[in-house]
Parts: sequence; structure tokens; C-alpha cells
Amino acid sequence: MAPDYLLDLFAQFGPVRIRRMFGMQGLFAGERMIGFAGDDALYLKTDEATRGAFEAEGCEAFVYRKASGEEIAMSYYRIPDRLYDDPEELAEWARKAEAVAAQTPTAKRKQRAALKRPAGASR
Repeated sequence: MAPDYLLDLFAQFGPVRIRRMFGMQGLFAGERMIGFAGDDALYLKTDEATRGAFEAEGCEAFVYRKASGEEIAMSYYRIPDRLYDDPEELAEWARKAEAVAAQTPTAKRKQRAALKRPAGASR
């Protein structure tokens, strides 16, 4: 997906940053990765509480195959196709993905580190 298209798609949500990673485009709200685009599909971060909405619409988890052939299902689910035409509702789903991303161990660790850092100190 073209970066400009993704930025337009998320305009109702707010600013997102796109970062190339693993041949795909990571979508970040601030420092939190809320989803990614790849293979002509958009995936958002889920957890046990939000995953049901995706599954109810027949959406599936992103699955990657390790070099060993083992398949790993990730916590990112493909969005329902209808959301591409409904930026307001996509923004709601993206806000939920952002809330999930804020609760990951990595995000919490970064938050604690930022609180310990003296004012004016750089990373």
C-alpha cells in the first residue's frame, strides 16, 4: 500500500508514522506500533478483549512462516474490508489497537524508563 494512501486512510485517527520493516510498512502512533500494511492488506494489533470483533467479521491473524517451516500466528489481525471505505470506524478500531499497544510489556517498560529519566535528558 502506498504510504500516502495509508496516511489518508488514518486521517480520522490522527497522525501515524510509517516505517519500513521486514518488507512491510509498520504503522506507529507515537512510539507504539498499532499495525502494519503488507500483501495488500492492513493489520491492527489485538488482544484477547479486541480479537473477537475481528473474528466475528471473519478476519484472520497475520501468520508468518519461520525458516523451519513452523507457522506463527501473531496478534495482528486483518481489518474487515468495509473499513477501507469508513475512515471514522477505522479510526475507532485503530484507537483500540493503540490502547492494546500501550499495554504491551515493551510499551510499559519504555513508559517506566521515561519516568525515571531526568527532565531534559536525551535517550
